[in-house]
Amino acid sequence: MTPPPDKYQDIRDAVRALCGEFPDEYHRKVDGQRGYPEAFVDALTKAGWLAALIPQEYGGSGLGLAEASVIMEEINRSGGNSGACHGQMYNMGTLLRHGSDAQKQKYLPKIASGEWRLQSMGVTEPSTGTDTTKIKTTAVKKDGRWVVNGQKVWISRIQHSDFMILLARTTPLADVKKKSEGMSIFMVDLRQAEKSGLTVRPIPNMVNHETNELFFENLEIPAENLIGQEGMGFKYILDGLNAERTLIAAECIGDGYWFVDRVTKYVKDRVVFGRPTGQNQGVQFPIAESYIEVEAANLMRWKACELFDAHQPCGAEANMAKYLAAKASWEAANVCLQMHGGFGFACEYDIERKFRETRLYQVAPISTNLIFSYVAEHLLGLPRSF
Repeated sequence: MTPPPDKYQDIRDAVRALCGEFPDEYHRKVDGQRGYPEAFVDALTKAGWLAALIPQEYGGSGLGLAEASVIMEEINRSGGNSGACHGQMYNMGTLLRHGSDAQKQKYLPKIASGEWRLQSMGVTEPSTGTDTTKIKTTAVKKDGRWVVNGQKVWISRIQHSDFMILLARTTPLADVKKKSEGMSIFMVDLRQAEKSGLTVRPIPNMVNHETNELFFENLEIPAENLIGQEGMGFKYILDGLNAERTLIAAECIGDGYWFVDRVTKYVKDRVVFGRPTGQNQGVQFPIAESYIEVEAANLMRWKACELFDAHQPCGAEANMAKYLAAKASWEAANVCLQMHGGFGFACEYDIERKFRETRLYQVAPISTNLIFSYVAEHLLGLPRSF
């Protein structure tokens, strides 16, 4: 199933060509080894695709979220997993929007070139989850430096990143007027931190999505690594979530098309009882339904991108796009696996790998129920449920 050309066709063709150099066998091998696709990420970086959102003055492409979402979509549609590198797309947004000129000049050109990777963001904690205002990791100013103590969990790509965006509480919760105040954002040099107060503990999981638990014990951060204004970190983090959720939606849409493509081809060729299985309505209808739902989710993705790139409020659209796309990709994954029967569970078909990868997005980076809560409160005017 080849979609009609669109205004992003040049980007699609170029990304597909690069992805074509890394066939299913490559991603299957990386997954089997629970490895990291270094060569693939390096190729994307050298081609400039991961610097899409960085302005040209800092060595990036200066493209919009719509173009960035196409890049993520095509990686997943080609059988890859953008989860290995999508942090490089959206994590730098906090720095770009709220960093000082000196910080942007220091970090962004090297992030754009690939010399430095900014793949990680440290927000979630074991006892707070999405209740971010209750985080317990603290940063206390002492002798011109910030001293960090606390713990983070589910922090991705630490071993393959040079820097991390860290959210820590700089004013105790009891001392602020609003619970969203008193948190700050820091740029952490990971390689230096691991020598002086940061302990990293990998968390094995069902997806080859490298993630970790972090422990901070008197980690010292230079004062100049504070991004933006002290105490405004929560607001800065929220600024970047719409981009993250929209890009994740695009990845799920890429997955959804991948599953539909694979199952459509398979049922055309698979002959049982003297006829292609795809001739049976019991096979056709679930595939058709999956395709319809992916197409519908895609429309909400474009709406979120349009609003984001126009600097308009897009929280509702970003959340709804993420929900619809994650749901559509997961349902397409189930259909694809079911129609392949036992072969769907065989690693060589790559379906079980992509099945695991797309399942993650029912939970991360925000769960389905929290999106429901957002829509209920902010769009429908229902009482806040938490």
